[in-house]
Amino acid sequence: MVTERKMDATRMLTEDHRKVEELFEQFEKASGDGRKEKLARQICMELKVHSMLEEEIFYPALRGKIEDDDLDEAYVEHDGAKVLINEIEAGGADESFYDAKVKVLKEQIEHHVEEEEKIRGNLFQQARAADVDLEALGEQMALRKEELMKLAEQGALPPAEPATMRSV
Repeated sequence: MVTERKMDATRMLTEDHRKVEELFEQFEKASGDGRKEKLARQICMELKVHSMLEEEIFYPALRGKIEDDDLDEAYVEHDGAKVLINEIEAGGADESFYDAKVKVLKEQIEHHVEEEEKIRGNLFQQARAADVDLEALGEQMALRKEELMKLAEQGALPPAEPATMRSV
């Protein structure tokens, strides 16, 4: 659902980061395979939607306006997470390595979030300093997010597709 207030793209993405961090915390405290699996699936869905917003809208709008190396690294970090997301979604909480996969996914996302919003010269700082209309991007991303969340509710969100990795 699109909210009335306008939100710039970096703020929207930051809110997504906080939501996923909270879900990871809930996962760590959860007991029982059913609860863990439900949380892990929600984490995966949130991350798939988030990465699609960044890769379809946010990153392309920044290409050539911020450090290309930083964008390239962000795509590759997404791909590493996507491999784990697909593994987690294909499995169940009762399987070997399930909790370990979620833990490693959490660590990868923490690193990615740090580079996007916490370290000096981060991606979001670069975006705010660039000649990019972050409010217009935020509106575009909010509309796309609404579409993707509807797909997710219908169970029709596609598997996470790596953008930079070759299949082996």
